[in-house]
Amino acid sequence: MKRAVTIQDISCFGKCSITVALPIISAMGVECAIIPTAVLSTHTGGFKGWTFRDLADDIPSICSHWMKEGITFDGVYTGYLGSPEQAKMIEDFVEEFKPEMVFVDPVMGDNGKLYAGFDDRIVTAMKHLCSKADIIVPNLTEASFMLGEDFRHPGEYDEAYIRELLKKLTGLGAKIAAVTGVRYDDEMQGVVGYNSETGEYTEYFAPHLPLSCHGTGDVFSSTMFAALMRGKDLHESMRIAADNTCNCIKATIGDEKHWYGVKFEQCIPDLIKML
Repeated sequence: MKRAVTIQDISCFGKCSITVALPIISAMGVECAIIPTAVLSTHTGGFKGWTFRDLADDIPSICSHWMKEGITFDGVYTGYLGSPEQAKMIEDFVEEFKPEMVFVDPVMGDNGKLYAGFDDRIVTAMKHLCSKADIIVPNLTEASFMLGEDFRHPGEYDEAYIRELLKKLTGLGAKIAAVTGVRYDDEMQGVVGYNSETGEYTEYFAPHLPLSCHGTGDVFSSTMFAALMRGKDLHESMRIAADNTCNCIKATIGDEKHWYGVKFEQCIPDLIKML
């Protein structure tokens, strides 16, 4: 069994980050340890007055203890950081533990804007962290911020633009980049990947669903990461991740009381069958 660690926040309510990553990665047959970057009472999308505690002071001591115990990891998957300074801590972790795969989801914004509490410092930090990764999976907002380009909405870009964007992203240092949330029309939405070593592009699209849900990026990245850890290739990992995300959205459509996240739990049995 492969062993991985995911480094991101714990939002105590709202189905995102570690509370999504841990069950999905574990269900897919990968042992999953965690390093929480922060503790929030809820996620920051749609809730008001949420509490936040930066756990940066705990990260070095956790890593130090693990090193003393001789614990090793096959892969590391990073997400939401509690502060820009934590990026350097993760880089130090990678240098010390030397996992076979470093998978970075540079979580910091969506729909052309940074998330609440973030500023340009997180962009600089994420950009540098991505330079240490093997695979990065930004959405279009995050890709635009890291590359210093204006954000483009669907209808304002084409396939050529996305392919050039991917080349620029791998220029930051990662071998592989995959951009999520790509829409060339109103019917389909998907993910496009690029391997800078082979020069190959790969993509997977599914019908665009009429519901925007919090935490779907975490569902996608957790699933893709675990699929890669299980030995699936890039295209197959993207497909499994996209299909699982779509299934989670479909399971949630029509339940207005469940606006804060997707019902990923009831989709886990079908996800396991995809492997």
